Amino acid sequence: MSARKSGRREEIVAATGGETSLTLDRGLTVLSLLARNGDGLTAAELAEHLGIARAAVYRLLRTLEAHSLVARLGTRYILGFGVAELAGQLKPRLQATVLPILRRLSEQTNSTALLSVADGDQALILLTSEPPHSTMHLAMREGARHPLTVGADGIAILAGRPGSEDDTEDVRVARRRGYAVSVGSIQEGAVGIAAPIQVSDWSTASLGVVQLGLKLVDEQVPHVVKAAARTAATRLVGAPGPEAAHQ
Repeated sequence: MSARKSGRREEIVAATGGETSLTLDRGLTVLSLLARNGDGLTAAELAEHLGIARAAVYRLLRTLEAHSLVARLGTRYILGFGVAELAGQLKPRLQATVLPILRRLSEQTNSTALLSVADGDQALILLTSEPPHSTMHLAMREGARHPLTVGADGIAILAGRPGSEDDTEDVRVARRRGYAVSVGSIQEGAVGIAAPIQVSDWSTASLGVVQLGLKLVDEQVPHVVKAAARTAATRLVGAPGPEAAHQ
């Protein structure tokens, strides 16, 4: 095992407080790698990433295929529909956990608040909450998609991941700030502000708001959005959030 893989293994053991399953860890790593590579990966490429023999990778892939978590396209492997089925079971929990936070964020900013998740190289708007007392606001359609690199919600998700040479300047700026701002990227005359929901070093979701305007007017809004994203992250990992006593 390479020093890099050995170090990662030690980090996992330290984080969980005990011994873990190496085979399961490798299988989950395969799923994570395929999620990050929308065009799929070959067994050889996976073996190189994992630092193990190709024969061991094929055993992992056959097991994941049997559970519909991986599918094969020629010589390349991609995520299977079983992953989508598992993800579908997460939405009720997200609704119960995040929707109250979205509603409060919408009221605080008088804007439409939204939860977006990464789906391959796309940002998927999963949940929205519109301000109850606003006479004019933007409506965002749940289920709408756009590239991760377009719009504050997708840029915030990318900013919540380790830096890459492929990062755009918008992503780099958002990573430094802790939030992303976009103007007219998805809808003309709209300003988006979003922050990653950080439950690991690889963000897959963001919380944000969309406002009417041509620029960010209220400098407090990004701080409110960041606080809401932190609360969502805390709630999603099972600990009571700082707002729990007030809701």
